[in-house]
Amino acid sequence: MPVTALTPQFIKSAICPKGKDKLDIFDSHCKGLMLEVRRTGGKTFYLRYTDARAKQHQLRIGDAKSITFDQAKKAAMKLRGQIALGIDPAAEKATLRQVPTFSEFIEQRYMPFVKGYKRSWVSDDSYLRNHLLPALGKKHLDEITKHDVIQFHHGMRAKDYALGTCNRCLILLRYAMNLAVRWEIPGITANPTKDVPLFEDLAGKKERFLTETEAQCLYQSVCQSDNSMLRYIIPMLILTGARKREVLDSKWEDFDLTRKQWRIPTTKAGRPRHVPLSDGVLQLLATIPRNDNCPWVFANPKTHKPYVSIFASWNTARNHAGLADVRIHDLRHSFASFLVNAGRSLYEVQKILGHTQIKTTQRYAHLSQGTLIDAANQVSKAVTLNMGFPVKPVEQVAPCPQLAA
Repeated sequence: MPVTALTPQFIKSAICPKGKDKLDIFDSHCKGLMLEVRRTGGKTFYLRYTDARAKQHQLRIGDAKSITFDQAKKAAMKLRGQIALGIDPAAEKATLRQVPTFSEFIEQRYMPFVKGYKRSWVSDDSYLRNHLLPALGKKHLDEITKHDVIQFHHGMRAKDYALGTCNRCLILLRYAMNLAVRWEIPGITANPTKDVPLFEDLAGKKERFLTETEAQCLYQSVCQSDNSMLRYIIPMLILTGARKREVLDSKWEDFDLTRKQWRIPTTKAGRPRHVPLSDGVLQLLATIPRNDNCPWVFANPKTHKPYVSIFASWNTARNHAGLADVRIHDLRHSFASFLVNAGRSLYEVQKILGHTQIKTTQRYAHLSQGTLIDAANQVSKAVTLNMGFPVKPVEQVAPCPQLAA
């Protein structure tokens, strides 16, 4: 391997000897800097070095037509400085080559994972194909920045997508990137969606809570339904706060009547949870017609299998009760509201409903205002303060003249 003092003039005139495919020429002044001269006339600068494990590497710096000798020399010296500090440029390049694009990560890692446990993976697939992949699919994971995320999120809104749709895409992207970090996918160490806020979707947070009177009216209506199982399904939803499919797919083997516990094997989050059975639920279960050859509790009497849908009979019953605006999922909201207004803590509500995050349960916090006032009044009853005037009931206190004016 020839060694010489490389100069711009030498580099320009250097040729590959006949009979050879290439010639490697090392610079005598910058250790490791090499010029490769090929038979075709092409010339490229490289840095050859040995790493901490005595393994030799050859790192491409650039084409001699694109960069000057001085630029190549400065780049080589910079790389040698990194090597002296224990940084291996070749290893960094190898890592970069392993970083998948967002599309590759979704196809090879994310979708196979969620298909194994997530019942709503079809929804994920739709949001990815229609929104996320067209915008970010070609980017490598380490190229997706917080700016890209914000631009995508706000860009969807600019295209008049509903706030809920925009937020669901951001939540999905956040979850996928969290998995990439957790799985230590090469090139990504932090989630670029961190601290990117969701849009405040007040209109989308429609929550309808049944009153006790409405619950009674609804029960009387479902008892008159042509669907003989609706009289059991709807009360079960109201009394447990369970999701519709959790009830429809429940089996007798999931209920431990002695311990008063219902084990739901697979929930929305993909893991089992346990629901306490109240006396009312136990009474309800005792009245359900049971077929020893049918494992499902609320099976369709005709097919002896879980209902695919109960919307038609449910829609008829709610309209008959004058509750056309009540959705089946509102029965879950109602269960939570009954608990909170009865003075139960949000922690208890969270555990019974199976919420993984307390912020999901906090939507019901405002329902406890009456309970909080009752709690505060306990202090007035327990502590008698002699303030120099009798304490009158609120309705007997005359209004302040200034306020009345």
